[in-house]
Amino acid sequence: MSDLNVQERHSQQLPITDAACLQPDQVLDHLRSSLAGLTTKEASERLAELGPNAVRTHRANGWAVLGRQFASPILILLIITAGLSLFLGDATNSIVIGVILLVSVGLGFTNEFRAERASEALHSRVTHRAVVLRDGTTQDVDVTALVPGDVVHLSLGAIIPADIRLLSTKNLLCDESILTGESLPAGKDPAPVAPGSALGDLASCVFMGTVIQSGGCTGVVVATGGRAEFGRIALGLGERQPQTEFQLGLKRFSFLLLQVAIGLTTLIFIANLLLHRPLIESLLFSLAIAVGITPQLLPAVVSTSLATGTRQLAKRKVLVKRLVCIEDLGDMDILVTDKTGTLTEGRISFTGALPASPDVSDAGLLTLGLLATETDYSEAKLSTAGQNPLDAALWESAGAAAFDPARFERLDLIDFDHQRRRTSVLVREAGAPARLVTKGAPEDVLAHCGPTSANVQAMLDEQFDAGSRVVAVATRRASGLSRITPDDEKDLDLAGFLVFLDRPKANAKASLDQLATLGISVKIATGDNAKVAEKVCSELGVVSGGTLTGADVDAMSDTELAATAREATIFARVSPEQKARIITLLRQSGGAVGFMGDGVNDALALHRADIGISVDSATDVAKDAADIVLLEKDLGVLAEGVMEGRRIFANTIKYVLMGTSSNFGNMFSAATASVVLSFLPMLPGQILLNNLLYDSGQLAIPGDRVDKEQLLAPSHWNIAFIRRFMFLFGPISSIFDFATFALMLFVFNAVPGEFRAGWFIESIATQTLIIFAIRTRRVPFLRSRPSLGLLSASLAVVAAGIFLPLSPLAGVLGFDPLPVPFFLAVLGMIVIYMVMVEFAKQWFFARAAQQLPGVPTPVRRRPETHHISRRAARFSAPVAAVVPGPPLPRRLKGLLPDSS
Repeated sequence: MSDLNVQERHSQQLPITDAACLQPDQVLDHLRSSLAGLTTKEASERLAELGPNAVRTHRANGWAVLGRQFASPILILLIITAGLSLFLGDATNSIVIGVILLVSVGLGFTNEFRAERASEALHSRVTHRAVVLRDGTTQDVDVTALVPGDVVHLSLGAIIPADIRLLSTKNLLCDESILTGESLPAGKDPAPVAPGSALGDLASCVFMGTVIQSGGCTGVVVATGGRAEFGRIALGLGERQPQTEFQLGLKRFSFLLLQVAIGLTTLIFIANLLLHRPLIESLLFSLAIAVGITPQLLPAVVSTSLATGTRQLAKRKVLVKRLVCIEDLGDMDILVTDKTGTLTEGRISFTGALPASPDVSDAGLLTLGLLATETDYSEAKLSTAGQNPLDAALWESAGAAAFDPARFERLDLIDFDHQRRRTSVLVREAGAPARLVTKGAPEDVLAHCGPTSANVQAMLDEQFDAGSRVVAVATRRASGLSRITPDDEKDLDLAGFLVFLDRPKANAKASLDQLATLGISVKIATGDNAKVAEKVCSELGVVSGGTLTGADVDAMSDTELAATAREATIFARVSPEQKARIITLLRQSGGAVGFMGDGVNDALALHRADIGISVDSATDVAKDAADIVLLEKDLGVLAEGVMEGRRIFANTIKYVLMGTSSNFGNMFSAATASVVLSFLPMLPGQILLNNLLYDSGQLAIPGDRVDKEQLLAPSHWNIAFIRRFMFLFGPISSIFDFATFALMLFVFNAVPGEFRAGWFIESIATQTLIIFAIRTRRVPFLRSRPSLGLLSASLAVVAAGIFLPLSPLAGVLGFDPLPVPFFLAVLGMIVIYMVMVEFAKQWFFARAAQQLPGVPTPVRRRPETHHISRRAARFSAPVAAVVPGPPLPRRLKGLLPDSS
């Protein structure tokens, strides 16, 4: 590489701590950029050299998936032991075990890789964009395409896409809690900071992964991907996605199985050695027992369930950004939602103007309302695209047609913000002095007006009681002013009220009832007046648990608000920060909280929720922040998504309960028989073959039907329940195994080959058919029908289990032919077994102590690393490897979570 190229590459690298101390123009010079940004060619060259702005990869990696199949220590031991067996001359058994392991790994690989491909497709459908200056024009690019030197524009609610040196700001506050742990927003300003400042004190910079809480800014990208501060932390956590409650439960369940497997395997191995059985045979048998007791294809079943769920959700107009989001959705028990468009039609219409005095006409009041809009008058009259709904309704009203933009000159503007809740403009009509016009929430505008009559308040209350949305307009002379600040919003004269209507949705009540049936508590968070929100809820039949206003929220401590928020139904006149605080406290109280919003002001709460939900018609910032996007803004669509998430959990639990109970019973039987009999009751290869056949049939479980009552509450892992289930139904399975042993030994005088063939058939039949009893709490077939796929797969497995001991492969597998009366006897035992299991099931679930496998734990708090990984998922590229950043330096106190 030439010296020039080396110098050019180094000019694109600048530590954020150094950039913060330099003047903006010095930073631009160092990065070989300008206020007009880079050219497309320059950006492409830097992207090729430095790599994407990513800390994750989402391309399905077949080799990684294959490697995971061999990650099981038990499988590794089996492979080694099979190799030793082959070396010692037992070629037949080694080949059988090898083939079975190959098929088992192949099944797991196929299903998990298919799920990985589904996840890759999801990432490809969802893009995260950034507004950047290139070639001197504003462009919308994927965040992963940003490079050092890019000049970007960011606004309220946006996630900072890289480490950025600020060039200009406007009332900029950033939520940096994900980096610093500080709950209060950090104020930002382009002025350089003193050299040696701590990272948390770099006010002239904003950092990747943090969120703009208010205002906006323009800045130049300094560091991307793994070189950014957040990127280095995210890379330190590894590629794995954050673990959901479902996955954590799976880990606890696996630990339970490991304990049981180690205990049984050790006892069997020692017992066989004491009986002077061959070492290799004893080791193989013991390890086969360990494999047999564990549901090997559980990861494949879970992956298949999630991939199937993704397709089903897409049909229901629900788009998930990551597969694990489905589990979070089913886990939700609290939903906080905005009012507009979810409970109401979302089509806001202007219904009239109510002047506060005879001096103001209806048309004059409407004109003042049109003047106090943030968009250019001439553009607003032509198109309402991009405007807030209330302003859009004003411009679309009949009276707006008479408005002449040429009559007015706008001198200055103060944008709406959620602290002031109003917009102010300084305008001058031709030949007249300048005037200040303020429009906003009535409470906030009236607070800056002079005394008003009781009639005005009565008029306002009447509109609120009717459920109307009301905006107040006030004005005053502003002669001599050419610029305005919030301090100028005083001594105003109330001009009147603009009245809007947003009718409740026709199907909103049915959707709310459906969510209530699913055990989800719905709460309303709105910037609207409390009376308006209460009126809408009343019309929809919502029983309110109380209303909190933004002022109430601010007056409460976290402890008080956490307790009150659990009971309250309506949060009115709340700011974005207050919404986010409410969500945080609801989560800390143990609920799995979903937040549904579609506006810029909802972005903070979407980021804080366990599951962020937005709609396809939402603002880009809201869709960007959400985990799930509804293609229709309808709570009914959301309810369908919740049921799909719970269906996946219910089907996975079916596999777990069935596998642990029948596997435990069969392996306990094998362990007992191996000690009592003079020969092994089943060869290691036969045990593995039995397990493979059985598991293969259960891959149809993800598509099974689920009883309605299993969807009525959030489902969580309950290891104690699973353990009780296993220790009841496992021994029942063993009873019939022992009956089969007695039948073979004392009735048919079976030799080892016959004994193994008989038990193989009985075992595969009882293990497989038990799914029809365990899959439901109802009476199987009569009151709960399995899916055709599960029925077909199960019968096919039983048929294969009967066929193999009778097939030409019987000798290779170690089976001898069986007499015909045996099959009649086994059929009778299977019928008795199914009836006995059904009675045991009814007794088990009738006990007060037994609960559904999914009782919520009192408090479920995820570590901070969960939120870091979740935020990092947006910075994902379809590349083989993400360019790593420099090693993590020693952090200042609180900057990096301990767990990372």
